[in-house]
Amino acid sequence: MADTEAGLRRQIIDLCLEMNRNGLNQGTAGNISARWGDRMLITPSATPYEAMRPEMIASMPLGGDDAPTWDGPLKPSTEWRFHRDILRSRPDAKAVVHAHPTFATTLAIARRSIPACHYMIAAFGGTDVRCSDFAIFGTPELSRTALRALEGRSACLLANHGTIAVGPSLEKAMWLAVELETIAKQYYYSLQIEGGPVILSDAEIAETAKSFASYGLRDDHKAIAG
Repeated sequence: MADTEAGLRRQIIDLCLEMNRNGLNQGTAGNISARWGDRMLITPSATPYEAMRPEMIASMPLGGDDAPTWDGPLKPSTEWRFHRDILRSRPDAKAVVHAHPTFATTLAIARRSIPACHYMIAAFGGTDVRCSDFAIFGTPELSRTALRALEGRSACLLANHGTIAVGPSLEKAMWLAVELETIAKQYYYSLQIEGGPVILSDAEIAETAKSFASYGLRDDHKAIAG
């Protein structure tokens, strides 16, 4: 994660571009935020990533009330509220990635959480990735339902909407967002097989999580298990 505000702004834009290049998102549907001191840097609303410049990234206070105040020439993403509330409620979180990837969003449309169909589900902090209840985009209720779905987790599906991934750095949040779509795709295809997926037990996921601590998954967001 960049160690200057200018670098962090540039990194947010770079990851937005990467998000669309790798198919994690389409158009300007996604948004990314990062903690900078007691403020949040977040992508502006309805701005093509290719046209985005570091000075266009909105800066918002993490404290205060629900009045959307910001510094910058453009309005922050319409989803600023859940970005702010996640960063405000979780001191461990330094970045939030929101996107509309095809397979994870398909499951979200079906209101289907992702169970422990693959051992990498442990990377998200539990035995599943939950799907939230539905709420209109940009609303306080969406923020509340997202926070509930994220309890004890680093990612969730938003019903009939998309995904959220939360990390201790922009790199880790993006890595989790990509991993979530990968598992969603695998789970989706396994549902097409007669009998469906075999779900790992809570004990097997707990053992996997222990292994991550020393071998498989490091805090620098690199997965070396396999």
